Parts: sequence; C-alpha cells; structure tokens
Amino acid sequence: MAKRNFIQWLLLNTLNTSYTYMGRLFMRLFVGIMFMQFGIRQWVNYDALVDTFPTALGLDSQTCLVLMIIIEMVCSPLIILGLFTRLSTIPAIVSMIAAEIYLLFDLLPADQAIAGLTFADPGYLPIMFIGFFITILLSGPGKISVDYLLALRILDPDGGETHDEGLDV
Repeated sequence: MAKRNFIQWLLLNTLNTSYTYMGRLFMRLFVGIMFMQFGIRQWVNYDALVDTFPTALGLDSQTCLVLMIIIEMVCSPLIILGLFTRLSTIPAIVSMIAAEIYLLFDLLPADQAIAGLTFADPGYLPIMFIGFFITILLSGPGKISVDYLLALRILDPDGGETHDEGLDV
C-alpha cells in the first residue's frame, strides 16, 4: 500500500510540475559550451589550420576558418545566455550542414560507404549539433534566459505585474 501511495504521489507531483525550462537551460548550456570549445580550439590552432581547413561555397580555406570561428565564438555565448537564441541557431545550423556535407562527400573516399564511419571519426558531430540546434530553434530558450527577460520588459515596460501565461519564449 505504501509503495502504491509513493508511486501515486510521484506521478501526481511530476505531472503537475514542469521542468522544461530547466531542460532548455541545460540544453543551451551544454550545446553552447560544446560548440564554443571547437571555436576555441580552432582559434588557438589558427596557424596550423589556416591552409588545411576545408573550403565551402567557393570560399578559400582562410575565409571558411574565420567564418567558423566567428560563428562558434559569437553564437555560442548568445545561445548560452539565451539572448537572440533562435536567431543564433541559424548560422550554427548552416555551418554544421556545410560540415556534414564536407564529411560525407569530400572527406570520404568514393568507394567507402557512409555507414563505414566509426565513432572515432568526427562524422556524427555535425548531425548531433544540427539536432540540438533545431531543437533549440523550435522550442526556444525558455524562461531562464535573457530573451524571456527582454520579452517581459518589452511587453510590460512599466514594470507592473506581469502575466506571462501566453508567453512561451
């Protein structure tokens, strides 16, 4: 009987309580930090990478590397803070699509199957980031974000009592 009461209490309390904003915060922090560390690595190793970095869209290697560093070092902090979050995911998604296209069509030999990638290869990282960024783009930053605070300030500039019921940033 006590076990049933505990399960009933657990289910009722977890159904009435939403932790989606904490989940969104965790996702933003995790993805932002992971994405930023790639930008930091590229920035630190710029001299070694500048001539060997992959090219895309007809741009030279140096331009592609600088664009990736800018995207990773600017969009990551914005995503972490939850500032212009949805807008910040768009360049990140585009850059990861370009990275995935490079990995699948330029890096792999023509006779090697795509399924031949192993976990030691970096082939899964762009797809993983694309999934995370699309999730953030669709779900938004949540209430624990600068976007939410700005939205409250814009909707109620007088600072009176706010009603955030229809506001799901």
